[in-house]
Parts: sequence; C-alpha cells; structure tokens
Amino acid sequence: MSNQSTKISILLPTRQRTDALDRSIMSLINLASDTKNLQFVLAFDNDDKASSAYFVKTIAPKINDAGARYTCLEFNPMGYIRLNEYVNNCAKVATGDWLMFWNDDAFMESAGWDKEIVNYTGQFCCLRMPTHNEHPYAIFPIIPRKWYELFEYLSPHQISDAWISQMSYMLDIMKNIDVKVVHDRHDLTGNNNDETFKNRPMLEGNSAHSRDFNHSTWRKRRVVDCIKINEYLKTISQDTEWFCNVLEGKQDPWEKMCGPDYDPNKQLTQYKT
Repeated sequence: MSNQSTKISILLPTRQRTDALDRSIMSLINLASDTKNLQFVLAFDNDDKASSAYFVKTIAPKINDAGARYTCLEFNPMGYIRLNEYVNNCAKVATGDWLMFWNDDAFMESAGWDKEIVNYTGQFCCLRMPTHNEHPYAIFPIIPRKWYELFEYLSPHQISDAWISQMSYMLDIMKNIDVKVVHDRHDLTGNNNDETFKNRPMLEGNSAHSRDFNHSTWRKRRVVDCIKINEYLKTISQDTEWFCNVLEGKQDPWEKMCGPDYDPNKQLTQYKT
C-alpha cells in the first residue's frame, strides 16, 4: 500500500465473495491500459475473516504484480442498509482524481476503460457506464474526488447510485462513456444467489417513511446538495444554466434522465411526475 497519488480509486465493499471478488478485480486489471493508474480501496467486515484472508493470500499479490495499489479497511458489520457508509469511508482514504463505485459481483468487459475515464479529468461530471438493461442511473457512478471534498461524503443515503444519479441529472453533468460492465447480480443474470444478495434491504418504496429515498426530507436535501455543487461549478466556469433554470421552474430536471437517450426501455419514465 502507498499514499502515492493515482488517477482512479475503485471503491469496493465486499462480503463473503472470494472467487467473485477475484474475478471482479482481475477484470479491471487485465483490461486497464495503465494499471499504475489504479488504487483499489476495499471494505471488509471484521467478522468475515475468510474474505480478508483470501484477499491477502490470493488477490493482493496479483494487484502488486500489476503495479496497481490497494488499501484495505475493516469495519464492524453495518450491513447493506448502511452501504453508503462503507463507500464514504473508502472515499475518505482514496487518493485518486476519480472515485469509481464498484461491486464484487461486477466485472469489466471493455479494454482501455481507464483511458475513457481519464479523458474527462478536469471536468466536474458523473461518468456513466450503461448497464442494467440501459437503466438511466449510473449504477457504478464515477465522480471526481472534489465531490467528496465538498460534502465529506459521496452519499448520505443508502442508495448511493440513485443519489448521485439524480443529482447529476438535475445538474446536467451526467456523461455516458463507452465502457461495458456486467453486474452479475442474481435478479439480473441468475448468478450469485447467496446470503449477501438475499440480505439486501432497500430504503425505497415507501415515501412516507423517514428513511425512504423518496421521502420529502431526502428529496429536499438532494436539491440543497445540488445548489452547493452548482456554486462550485460557477467557480470553475462550468456551465450552470440548466440547474439555474431548474430552480426557476423553467427546466424539467428529469428531461434527460427519462428521455430516450438515457432511458430507452422506460425503466424510470413510468415514474416521472
């Protein structure tokens, strides 16, 4: 492990998935243009010694051999319901210009994926690798480290991909990149029907509940966070017209998110209000 600065930090909470974790990490390493660009930041639970031991014995040497770097964190188990806290803590120690959300049941399919990300360095945007049947969200969002620095978190809510994606559409900073990823999740592919998948409660679906993603408190907070990012965008002379029009009621914030370019299969369009 090194404190050396790098270009892309992969934020990777993992639990009880040794072989899948190996495949996931090696897919990123084997298809990267320059593995020296990469830092893996892994989050392990302290009751899952088998996974951390497997990483140290089997995966860490491969990362070292590839010239990439890694940082490992250990937590008292927080569960899927506090997934964002794992990711926020990973971001805190990440050294990359870009912070890339990743899962132990995902694998990369595109060669040179890291170059596609680095091409956007200097821009404040969310990079989206289309997956999940072209779901409009950035399921594995890639965002500049400055996002963390503005808030000291990436997401205050469990559903981080939705949090970041909705804010990115409101701000008009969502960018597609030509990178293909497979999320090998059981409900999508039939694989990995394990305890980690089965024990994944989601704080979504009951907007009257105070912790639900769509409760009015969280919806208002996303707007407040967008305002803070928008003020930062002004300082770097990045266009802010879209969000200013959103605040004035002149622009539908979900026009692109629910439009044919980002939601061709109408996975979110049906919920548009």
